[in-house]
Amino acid sequence: MKNIDILFNNLIWEINNKSKEEIFNHIKENYKKLNSSTIAAIEIFLAQFGYWGKLNLVSDEFEELEKRCDVLKNRVFDLMWLYDNLGDYRSKTVLFGILNYWYNSSFDTLDAAFEKNYHQYFDLDLVKCETEEVFVDIGAYTGDTILDYINTYREYKSIYAYEITPSSIDYIKQNLSNYSNIYIRNNAVLDKKEILYIKNNSVSDSANTLDNTGEIPVQGITIDEDVLEKITMIKMDIEGSELKALKGCVNHIKNDTPKLLISVYHKHQDIIDIPKFIYNINPNYKFYLRYFGNKYYPTETVLLAIPK
Repeated sequence: MKNIDILFNNLIWEINNKSKEEIFNHIKENYKKLNSSTIAAIEIFLAQFGYWGKLNLVSDEFEELEKRCDVLKNRVFDLMWLYDNLGDYRSKTVLFGILNYWYNSSFDTLDAAFEKNYHQYFDLDLVKCETEEVFVDIGAYTGDTILDYINTYREYKSIYAYEITPSSIDYIKQNLSNYSNIYIRNNAVLDKKEILYIKNNSVSDSANTLDNTGEIPVQGITIDEDVLEKITMIKMDIEGSELKALKGCVNHIKNDTPKLLISVYHKHQDIIDIPKFIYNINPNYKFYLRYFGNKYYPTETVLLAIPK
């Protein structure tokens, strides 16, 4: 048994042997022990995006800590399943780093999990691409990930870029104007066709989300209906709508077994729910985790589901 296995099993044992109230109090007390500047930085960051819940020590708002507690206590067997189904020890280190941060407010193990070798999504040890690649980028932003893909692998058959924000669509067109067979879609990717509205984020257009009301409408589509050719790779980073979008890719996942590069950090439960959903559709995948975020809050965590 490796040291990371011992650390993970000890953490799971401790969580299993505490009540939910005891776990929450432990999380809260460890958070309160952080220095004031770190607490301020975390709380400002969380308030800017709003994905993870409110956290404000002064006003006794601990929604984000409660969400950590819910996953740790209520999904402990799912966390064990995920750990056992991760394909390498780098992935296990990422999972332990996130859980240890949630439980102990520990930055060291989160920092140790940071990926230093490859572009986000494109781990060359895992993600092998061929000349006939059909790459679907959901949440293409300015085309930055597509450019990383082209600079890494060079060749492809076709690329589909989906983005909800009109200004970002303009950047995609500019940045990718020199490349052929790239199909740019100003659509939301969902589990069904419907019209939703853009909810602008004050920090960055990359963090824009969808709502049922608003001023800027966007047509929602499903990948199963919109992409008619065989897909070999799908990347998603869509601010918490990843699971909904995956439900609109079910036929491609079943029939094509594409490589899946999915952000799993916008909701606490995504790190469990997304791999479980993929596995239940098509068990012919191996799972990996890579971490590209900062050491103060676990963002930019990517699940790589690679065909066996």
